[in-house]
Amino acid sequence: MSAPARGSGPRVIVVGAGVVGLSCAYYLARGGADVLVLERDEVGAGASSGNAGTVSAGHPPLNRPGRVAAALRQMVDPTSPLYVKPRWDPELWRWLYGFARHCTDAHVEHAMRVMAPLGKDALSLFGGLVDDEGIECEYRPMGYFDVCATEEGLANARHEAALIERYEYHPEVLDGDGLRKREPAFAGDLVGAVYYPEAAVLRPSLFLAGLGAAVRRWGGQIREGVTVHALQLRGGRAVGVRAREVERVTAKRPYAGYEENPGLSVRSGEVLLGGDHVVLATGPFAKHLAAQVGVRLPVQPGKGYHRDIEVGPNGAPAIGVACVLNESSVFCTPMDTFVRFAGTMEFSGMNRVMRPARLRQLTRAAKKAFPDLGTAMPRSEWVGLRPMSMDGLPIVGAPGGVQGLSVATGHGMLGLTLGPVTGDIIANLVLNGGDVRAEPLSPDRFE
Repeated sequence: MSAPARGSGPRVIVVGAGVVGLSCAYYLARGGADVLVLERDEVGAGASSGNAGTVSAGHPPLNRPGRVAAALRQMVDPTSPLYVKPRWDPELWRWLYGFARHCTDAHVEHAMRVMAPLGKDALSLFGGLVDDEGIECEYRPMGYFDVCATEEGLANARHEAALIERYEYHPEVLDGDGLRKREPAFAGDLVGAVYYPEAAVLRPSLFLAGLGAAVRRWGGQIREGVTVHALQLRGGRAVGVRAREVERVTAKRPYAGYEENPGLSVRSGEVLLGGDHVVLATGPFAKHLAAQVGVRLPVQPGKGYHRDIEVGPNGAPAIGVACVLNESSVFCTPMDTFVRFAGTMEFSGMNRVMRPARLRQLTRAAKKAFPDLGTAMPRSEWVGLRPMSMDGLPIVGAPGGVQGLSVATGHGMLGLTLGPVTGDIIANLVLNGGDVRAEPLSPDRFE
């Protein structure tokens, strides 16, 4: 069958130009939809540009037995992998209670039945997308190490590897000597690791730029500096959005991870934009727009950080393969001339306040794994908000109460990994009327 003519299908407004939003726009445009992407800042200005740059699939959710007890020991320490800022926030505490209720063996098995095959699709789509569109983003299917400094950490890593192996993934357990044989830069006292071959790394900002260019090649439009503040409903159906559009000025302003980004003026004008379908892909901000039309999305902003350090004397070691440091949950990803150290989980509300202690924790943890890490100043530091769902699964699909609306959020730390497969699912829902992969991810599961 011939491909549909570009822009011949329904008019679809995608709100959000991170990796999930652009992926939705890409597959919708390829399917013939007339796509308009609205972004309040610049493409990738949220969590998408600053993440660890790892495409990893098949892992269980954060909700696991024992997670709550471990979190309670860490949550008030501002330098721990998990930090919850002490404050009165009933919505957060309801979310944490819901999170705790899903920390069961039964839920882990359910999540693995959902996420393991989805991860296979994600890896396949990612490689195809990069090749088909010629996206130059340093994409390398090299796998990564889950590196352990303690016997307890290695035991936990072995347990997770055994779980994942049941779903036709192929983790490889290494002792300390085997790990250092693969990567000599690792410290001599690390006890071992698990190598996950079904993974890739890339440079997120380059991938987003290439994906945005691909959306435009397929006829989609991307408008930056447009803040959507309300959905337009008619007869129980989404028919567009109300937004404020701000005027660009030529002055430059710093934004971690970007160079010479145009600033935005404070002058704004109200715009009404109509469409046949609206896709909310605005990360943790999606819940506020959805709540206006009676759709509940139990998502909290989980703040993550990164530090990029150049490879060289007094800088980062020239590591060949990405890794995550098991006990501290810090990712270390080689990216051309620098290494990105990324991670931590902070629940401190909807803000981008950068806490120096959290940044220092990244390099402190990395120094234990890589003794040759120097004291060179970072080339960039970044903070972003990741949409954390209550049950650890993405929220993807059409809420039953509103026609013409789809949501794509709640991906947590897997936004990059699951971006393309989420876009494929949304395109099938909008253009073909359904996708069986969306059923366990439906926003209606929280009703």
